[in-house]
Amino acid sequence: MSAIQQDSVETNLSEPAVLLENISFSWGAHAGSFSLRLDRFELAKGESVLLTGPSGSGKSTLLGMICGTLVPDSGNISVLGQPFSTLSGSARDRFRADHFGIIFQMFNLLPYLSILDNVLIPLHFSKKRKLQAGDLAQARQTEARRILTGLGLEQIDQQKTSDLSVGQQQRVAAARAFIGAPEIIIADEPTSSLDEGRQADFMELLFAEKIRTEASLLMVSHDLRLADRFDRVINLEDICHIGKVGQTS
Repeated sequence: MSAIQQDSVETNLSEPAVLLENISFSWGAHAGSFSLRLDRFELAKGESVLLTGPSGSGKSTLLGMICGTLVPDSGNISVLGQPFSTLSGSARDRFRADHFGIIFQMFNLLPYLSILDNVLIPLHFSKKRKLQAGDLAQARQTEARRILTGLGLEQIDQQKTSDLSVGQQQRVAAARAFIGAPEIIIADEPTSSLDEGRQADFMELLFAEKIRTEASLLMVSHDLRLADRFDRVINLEDICHIGKVGQTS
């Protein structure tokens, strides 16, 4: 492994934020296993893309490959100019911690920690984001509180996440993704637990923070009412072939 891979993977500003080409992936090698083929997918720097598609169409699999938790059987994945899929598992983990903010559908908050401590978690895994959030611990806490205030969670940062409503937990998950200004935001059905009013507020705050940090945004949702907010809307079935191992087109 190169010294760059060992310490910090540099980004190439002239490349797309995310580029997938000639991708093939399958869950297992036996006949009948889920398989996915994708010729090309690109997310430009600063772009917002809404990814739609029915359940079972491969959206979670695609997100997993983009984030580096899954590795394709063949093809190339480039993230911020780096050949992401060819990095070692530990190098992908470090790269993801430095450059990705992920809003999970199930939130993945730690219930025994305060709201503030949950938001600060990514900074423990990324020196890059830690420095971008502030030189000192107090500055990083101030930045976390700024994001929480923007998401309507001011003055409750010491409250435990287990005491929050579903909508409040969703906003804490978003704040955690934004801390340290990662270049790429991945949002997996982030509004699925919110009512219409809260959904509109959440989307306003999501895009305000995205614009402030100039991040690229890839969001998965079944709700096409959100489409007008995005630069592009892609139905996964239009760019992917989903089948089974051993199945011919």
